[in-house]
Amino acid sequence: MAFLEKNIAPEMHLETDDAGRQFLSLSGDWTVSTLAEADRQIETLEIAKDKLTCIDVSKIGHLDTSGAWLIHRTRGQLEFSGRKVELTGLSEVRRSLFKEIERHHPPRWSPDRSGFTIVGFLEATGRQMVEAYKDALAMLHILGSLGMVLSTVLLQPKRLRSIAIAVQFDRSCIGAVPIVALMSFLIGAIISQQGGFYLKQFGADIFVVDLAGILVLREIGVILTAIMVAGRSGSAFTAELGAMRMQEEVDALHVIGLSVTEVLVLPRILALMIALPILTFVADMAALFGAGLITWVYLDIPPAAFLVQLKAAITVNTFVVGLIKAPFMALIVGLIACVEGLKVEGSSESLGRHTTMSVVKAIFLVIVVDGFFAIFFAAIGV
Repeated sequence: MAFLEKNIAPEMHLETDDAGRQFLSLSGDWTVSTLAEADRQIETLEIAKDKLTCIDVSKIGHLDTSGAWLIHRTRGQLEFSGRKVELTGLSEVRRSLFKEIERHHPPRWSPDRSGFTIVGFLEATGRQMVEAYKDALAMLHILGSLGMVLSTVLLQPKRLRSIAIAVQFDRSCIGAVPIVALMSFLIGAIISQQGGFYLKQFGADIFVVDLAGILVLREIGVILTAIMVAGRSGSAFTAELGAMRMQEEVDALHVIGLSVTEVLVLPRILALMIALPILTFVADMAALFGAGLITWVYLDIPPAAFLVQLKAAITVNTFVVGLIKAPFMALIVGLIACVEGLKVEGSSESLGRHTTMSVVKAIFLVIVVDGFFAIFFAAIGV
């Protein structure tokens, strides 16, 4: 039978005619089975750089795509080193094979050296706007899907995956308490030290308590906590979902009829929306403790006086304003993290790129939303 026939070893003969032209004659079988032997023979070739080389393939017995690709690669290497090479002895079938290989040969990479132009700048801006529009649509899609899943869970509470929520809460909240508390403590201490340094020159060092209290409770506590959560938990969500995408686990959930939003997205976002207000409270207390400690050491304001001044400076609204922002910022961080995670393709480069984009986009939108909240609360006089 044909498939039991023994392959003939590939051979190469290099000859020079009277005109000084060199001929490389190929014979034997050039198939995937003989590819290793043919490659070893090609490496031993010594061809003059200044002579025309003709590669004759008329004596080749069996030739498949692998052998044709090796001949095509050899021709390309010879041409790249300065020789002029042409193939001879091609039948119509083999000519079509080499044309198809040439058509699928990837072009040589060349860096984009075009300078700055107004048209290029506008084109890049337009592409970025289109990508931002697609990201907004993806977030709205996840948000709508989340609303449908929540309505289903409210009607059928047994479908709520409480264990998954508890696991995500442990990772997002309990595991983040030490770093959030330490960061907030240092931020509160720095605010008090810097504020006290300048206010002390005017004899108004007592008002550093007002500065630290209002700034921490209204803005710094929640926004720094949200940024820390975006960098810690948001990137973890993106990496987890991205790894599941790479291993086709998300596709497997679709195949067995489970909702990706219900199984993967909802537990993470709910856990994050519960965790961020708690972490914000921890951050506020740690920052005020750091501020009180620095004012005691640096400005000689005892803790009792610090608490009295703090009570006079802040109100319940000051404390509540920061906590109200926390669930919304958690929702934004969770949505962006899940969207970027589900956009990961099948490579580690894609995973790293989307994880980075998740953190950057989440931090940017957290700051934007904080600005909108500041305008809103100022408008209603809170």
